[in-house]
Amino acid sequence: MAFCRFSVEHLANNVTQVDNIFLTNYLPYADSQAVRVYIYGLFKCQDSNAQDNTLERFSTELHISVEEVEKAFNYWQEQGLVQIINVIPFEVRYLPLTDVINNNKKYNAKKYENFNVQAQEILRGRMITPNEYREYYDLIERLHIEKNALLSIIDFCVKYKNSDKIGYAYITAVAKEWANQGITTVDAVKEKIIEMDSMKIGIDQLLKILSIKRPLSMQEFDLFKKWIVSQGFELEVVEYVAKEVRKNKKYREDYAFQTINNKLDKYFASRLLTIEDIKNFEETSAKMQEISQSIVKNLGLYYENLEPVVDNYVLPWINLGFSNEFLKQISNFCFKSGIRTLDGMDKTLTKFQKLGILTEQALSEYISEVLSTDKKIKEVLESIGLSRNVNQFDRDKYKIWTQVWKMPDDVISYACTLSVGKEQPMQYLSGILSSFNDKKIKTVEDAKNSFDIVSPKAKNKANFSTGRSYTREEMNALFQSIDEIEI
Repeated sequence: MAFCRFSVEHLANNVTQVDNIFLTNYLPYADSQAVRVYIYGLFKCQDSNAQDNTLERFSTELHISVEEVEKAFNYWQEQGLVQIINVIPFEVRYLPLTDVINNNKKYNAKKYENFNVQAQEILRGRMITPNEYREYYDLIERLHIEKNALLSIIDFCVKYKNSDKIGYAYITAVAKEWANQGITTVDAVKEKIIEMDSMKIGIDQLLKILSIKRPLSMQEFDLFKKWIVSQGFELEVVEYVAKEVRKNKKYREDYAFQTINNKLDKYFASRLLTIEDIKNFEETSAKMQEISQSIVKNLGLYYENLEPVVDNYVLPWINLGFSNEFLKQISNFCFKSGIRTLDGMDKTLTKFQKLGILTEQALSEYISEVLSTDKKIKEVLESIGLSRNVNQFDRDKYKIWTQVWKMPDDVISYACTLSVGKEQPMQYLSGILSSFNDKKIKTVEDAKNSFDIVSPKAKNKANFSTGRSYTREEMNALFQSIDEIEI
């Protein structure tokens, strides 16, 4: 027994590290039992001198037989991750994964004699190096690719690239990609090749459209398959999108397939599966871009990419019923009124929506109404001897007089004559009208009888005519008029 060792409690609260090499290169291809044994063995390595660190105890703790534990460790020894240094008693030594991944693993040469001959026969244009052979052995043993399946992959790569001098980096890349898809047997490889051949005509036409003179990479083929098989696009739709991509002045051959994929993913998500649907969508998108550009420019903003502006602001505004010209007009008004953010404009539009103002015509009518009301209030102020501008308090009072109390214009005009010369004429006027409201007075005759006063002729009798313009002051009046609206 070791002189010093961790307590059971310490080990229970500690961490067992698993190398990323194991997670990426080995775990996906091993069966679950082998993975359990490998990871639990890592944990047991931390307490290697303990008396209960035995094969029998190991099998009991994992609830599997001793034979199953031995089988799993034999598998990992074949992979080069561990070394069985003793059979009785059973002892295992974990090896550094960096050594394994760097091809320091030893392979049985006789086991691969026939494979070597057949592989070299396929790659007649060059000699296969020992290092390349080790790469192939590693694919066979680590990814569980059948020898004949790998030979079929090598043969496919030679024919696909039309060269028997093709480098092994491409071959191993294809083999790994297909292994990740579960293509590890001769039959599975044959099915994959038949599938690729069935799409050859469509792929050749697409390459011609894109001015690509090289064969497709496996990643590009998988994208093409996704568009046609998984997403269900007709070949003519894919070709149409490819032509649109090719027209772009910034077109790059190496990004062509990814650019097409990004567009088709967007169309698929929006259920745009025909050329007509796509054209209509793109035309609308172009208009959205133009509207968005005008809006951000009017607000004094700049966005290199307008898509977030379209998606988060302009499109929702359009869906609410706001017209394009209305949005441009409001963005200009917002800037002049000190509202210079998209969020600020959004809040302003929410208020207009509550008022039912969605178009330029409705806005024009509303502004005319606001300005007409302000003009009436201005005349009231002048009739009682005040020469200042209209403010929101004046509007609030006037709204109460006319909309809540429903005072007629001539009664308000009469009350103005009674307020002339008072110390606080606006407050006095409001008090008179409040008294009229309490007594349910709605005519000038009743008002005169109530006050029993002969009023002097007003020099500036209120004249409630309408008028309209779009000065800065008037726009301030417009925005002040909607400030009270709750969002």
